[in-house]
Amino acid sequence: MKSWHAQALLPLAVLVGAPAYATEYLTVEQAQKAIFPDAERFVAMPVQLSAQQKEAITDQSGVKQRWDKQEVWRAEKGGRLLGWFLVDDVVGKHEFIHYAVGLLPEGRVRGVEVLIFRETYGDQIQRADWRKTLQGKTLADPFKLDKDVPNISGATLSCRNVMNGVKRLLVLQQVALPEAK
Repeated sequence: MKSWHAQALLPLAVLVGAPAYATEYLTVEQAQKAIFPDAERFVAMPVQLSAQQKEAITDQSGVKQRWDKQEVWRAEKGGRLLGWFLVDDVVGKHEFIHYAVGLLPEGRVRGVEVLIFRETYGDQIQRADWRKTLQGKTLADPFKLDKDVPNISGATLSCRNVMNGVKRLLVLQQVALPEAK
């Protein structure tokens, strides 16, 4: 027979093991306008990746392409392509970081926004000064933490994984978005 103490403490044990919080910084629509403020419209163009495309993305970026489907919008002004807006998830330390990247047609990062951060540590990556270090990056850049992208003490995994995710999305642009070539 279980004591009443064990029964009373079980919900507390479950609560302690749960993530402490999730912070939503921006919605998809807010991030779209933040990255492409001149865009008149965003056309949803989800990309279904083939096994060959996923393999090519993994090989060229050095980062596994986990998902078969990628959320992508075409940012337009006057019917002209301004760039691509992609929403992605990477693991921080234990939980997913939901973020967005704007890519210019020539394969350059326009901007990065953190949408939802679920970890208890490492949310410093949502600071504009850190995200700005990814602006302008192309696949010609080294994408090395503490070299061309600064590390934030206490947020190393978040920094590394978002940085690697951005690189992977630049490769995805080359592999799966034909207008980017």
